[in-house]
Amino acid sequence: MLFLIPSTLAPDTSESVISPQIREVIKETDYYFVENVRTTRRYISELKVGKVIDQLHFFELDKDTPLASVKQYFKEIPEGKSIGVISEAGCPGVADPGALAVQTAHQLGMKVVPLVGPSSILLALMASGFSGQSFVFHGYLPIDKIERAKKLKVLENDGRKGQTQIFMETPFRNNQLLDDLLVNLAPSAFLCIACNVTGSDEFIQTKTIAEWKKQKPDLHKKPTMFLLSS
Repeated sequence: MLFLIPSTLAPDTSESVISPQIREVIKETDYYFVENVRTTRRYISELKVGKVIDQLHFFELDKDTPLASVKQYFKEIPEGKSIGVISEAGCPGVADPGALAVQTAHQLGMKVVPLVGPSSILLALMASGFSGQSFVFHGYLPIDKIERAKKLKVLENDGRKGQTQIFMETPFRNNQLLDDLLVNLAPSAFLCIACNVTGSDEFIQTKTIAEWKKQKPDLHKKPTMFLLSS
C-alpha cells in the first residue's frame, strides 16, 4: 500500500492534530517518500511510536525530483513493503510534490490510502466564512508586480461570482503580497488571512480590504493562506 501521511502545520502540535491511525501506520512502515528528510525524521521522532529512525529508509521527493527518479525509487523498495508519503507540512499530494508518488503507485496497481490530517487550505476555507461550494486553490501567484496585479484583478472578478479564491506565498514574502492586495483590490472586497493555522498563535480573520488597510498584520515568515471573495 501507499499511505498518504499528513504531518503537522505548526511546531509541537502532533498531540492535538495527529490521529492515532497515523501513528499506527508509521509503526508498521519503514520506507518513505518525503519532501524533506530532516523534517520527516524530526516529525516521526516527535510521534514517539518506538521506531528507530536510523533504520528507516527515506527517498527525497521535492519539486525538482523527476518522475524517472520516483519510478526508480519504487524499484529499490522490497516487494510487499508498504510505503509512506510525508509532506513538509500538512497533507501530501495537495500543493505538494508527493502527487508523483501517487501517480506511479496507481500505474503499478498499488492501493493508495489517504489518511486524515490537517490541511491549511481546507482549515482556512472552513474558517473564512466564504463559499465552500465553489472554490479554487491557485498556489503561488506571479512574483512580478505587474503580472501579479493582473492576476489579482482576475481573482477579484471570479470572487464576485461567488467563487472563493485561495492562494499563498513564500512566508518571507507574505508582507509584500499583502501590500499588493491592499493596493490592487477594491476596498469592498473581502480578504481572509489565515496565519499559523493550528499553531498556538493561530490568526484567522476576515475583513474588507478597507478594514485591513487600517490595521495591517505582520505576516513575515509566518505560514499563511489568503482567501478572497467579494
